Amino acid sequence: MKTKILICITTVLIAFSCTETETITEIVEVEKIVTETVTVTETVIQNVYVLPEEYSFTRNGVQTVYYTGQTARLKMATELKTHMNDNAKTKDQLDTMFNSGTGFDDATLDSSGKKVGNKTASSPVASATVKPLFDGWIEDFTANVAPAVNSGTTASSGVAGSYTDIKADGTTGRTVKINAKGFELNQIFSKGLIGAFQVDQIVNNYLSFSKLDGAREDNDNGVFGYKNDQAENYITKMEHYWDEGFGYLYGLDSQFKAGLGTEAGGKDTANLNYYLNKVNSQANEEGISQKIYDAFIAGRAAIVAKDYEERDKQAAIVSAEISKVIGYKAQSYLRDGAEDITNGMWADAHHALSEGYGFILGLQFTKNSDGNPYMTNAEVNSLLERLSAGDAGFWERTPEELNTMADEVAQATGLTLP
Repeated sequence: MKTKILICITTVLIAFSCTETETITEIVEVEKIVTETVTVTETVIQNVYVLPEEYSFTRNGVQTVYYTGQTARLKMATELKTHMNDNAKTKDQLDTMFNSGTGFDDATLDSSGKKVGNKTASSPVASATVKPLFDGWIEDFTANVAPAVNSGTTASSGVAGSYTDIKADGTTGRTVKINAKGFELNQIFSKGLIGAFQVDQIVNNYLSFSKLDGAREDNDNGVFGYKNDQAENYITKMEHYWDEGFGYLYGLDSQFKAGLGTEAGGKDTANLNYYLNKVNSQANEEGISQKIYDAFIAGRAAIVAKDYEERDKQAAIVSAEISKVIGYKAQSYLRDGAEDITNGMWADAHHALSEGYGFILGLQFTKNSDGNPYMTNAEVNSLLERLSAGDAGFWERTPEELNTMADEVAQATGLTLP
């Protein structure tokens, strides 16, 4: 006999922007072939995310988001970028700033207890060969570049010193301080940190499954492992790990909007978010900054709701979108360098190729939509060897070589410039 059955479904909607659970009862009519009339009652529990517009989460009226350590480290990286171009700095001074976290102009950084060196290429997937490169660049600058600049040496092929472009109208252009291979070391150092420090910490450490799920039991049980400025702990480890990942991108900008890297010094900072702004302005990536910011919000809400499938989905979005910044900039600076050489502007070329070198180094720390890096450590090293080949390195490169390398990066990343 064909009869109608009334199914009463009670849906419990957990809305995380509200203080109380909302309960909605729905009456649904369905048809089934049965021998008698049956009333079935089902209760379905659904997590409904009413997401905040800003990255702000509270518990009992107290803000649970903080990432002061990340802000301190980004400020340290910014100072290091400046001091890596200061011929008066010694190896010991730069090494102390990088590896000990002291000796900065900003005295508050010395007392922060943080440092950049131990967070550089330090994730479980990072190669141990990367961190020594940064220490080597400090040695090269202080032992070779600074003395040559101080003695007034004009850089040339295979010779360290300073080099200034002369424009077509006879005026001076950019001046760079470079080593024998034409490396502008503060640019290689700072752009290298964007990948090996910021991206690696976000993608391969704090937003990684192993890091987050290592705190799952505490999160499930409401065990609070961290506090901000309160007397008692009130933040779970997983919540704080996610916030620290957020801080490695937004630590020099505003927590409360999808900042585009322009609030805290712009290009003078060592800041991934500044370059995200550049990518965001491209026609084919407009809105990427908001997409990343929204994914950070959704992932944090999922952690509060103990919805780990959604958390991992949002982590994957953040990782893939942030990785695009490295992919785009690696190829664009190679093309810029090729154009500068064609125009005879060698200081501009050394500057662009040094930035490109740093971003290429960062390709191994990326994670595409499949969860794999754009290039492995071995592939990155091979490309960097070609870029710096010969006794004179960048001085020996041709536009054709550089554009070929850029095409290879575009193929490896699947990203093409508009």
